[in-house]
Amino acid sequence: MARIALASSASHVDDAELDLLRRAVQDLGHDAAVEVWDDDAVDWHDYALTVVRTTWDYTDRHDEFLAWTRRVPRLRNRSDVIAWNTHKTYLRDLARAGCPVIPTAWDVTDADVLATHADAWGVGVGAAEWVVKPAVSAGSRDTARWTDADDALSHSRDLVESGRTAMLQPYVASVDSDGETAVLFAGGEYSHAVVKGAMLTQGEGVRDDRDSRERITPTVATDAQIDVARRALRAAGDALGGGLDLLYARVDLVTSPEGTPQVIELELTEPSLFLPYVDGAAERFAAAITSTVNSLGRV
Repeated sequence: MARIALASSASHVDDAELDLLRRAVQDLGHDAAVEVWDDDAVDWHDYALTVVRTTWDYTDRHDEFLAWTRRVPRLRNRSDVIAWNTHKTYLRDLARAGCPVIPTAWDVTDADVLATHADAWGVGVGAAEWVVKPAVSAGSRDTARWTDADDALSHSRDLVESGRTAMLQPYVASVDSDGETAVLFAGGEYSHAVVKGAMLTQGEGVRDDRDSRERITPTVATDAQIDVARRALRAAGDALGGGLDLLYARVDLVTSPEGTPQVIELELTEPSLFLPYVDGAAERFAAAITSTVNSLGRV
């Protein structure tokens, strides 16, 4: 038996997926506990493994969170992976490695610069829709979909002026009809996939209460989707200089205008794994936790 910590934020210790994973880990004979990541009373050295899970308040305390990841022994995913993945400039690394990603411009505050990017992407400034969001974010916070380029620029400027890195992307129309496909990996192996319905609505601006509208449907990832997801994971490994030793991974894909899978996000920090939606998913991740513990050696 090993002692396993599932790290959470104080406001998400009762998350249903977290409890499902905890029970699946216990069913394998381990002692699994939910611990709050910023609770100074927790001795993380007491655990054979700490798994980052519902630490969803980290975006407002990014530096503090990264410092915590560096202090915790036997953390998965690893602290260097998390540091790289919690800033969405990682998309640059994926693109440089030839992985298909949504075109992204950074810190755009000038209309001429936006027009240059739009031309390079083959979209019309006046006809295109835009998504603007901060590079450190979760759950669509401070994210919006704009039909007017001036509104998109204003949003991007606001983020830059507040000291954050702003991302500007063309809105992918297929999301409205097909949603996003999340491809999940446990211990490096494909586990399951779900389709997430569109979250951003035309004309609503910046909102932080979209979780209630999330629609999740189980699906089977296509060979092409799994291939692109694996390419993204390989590119992440190359960017970090070697094997990632990932316990969990989620690759979010959309369908490009050409009809091929395209990476919108690579989630290696604290993604929802959608365990309640797919039979056996919690058990697969619990088994991956056991394998990781065995590889590290128990305490």
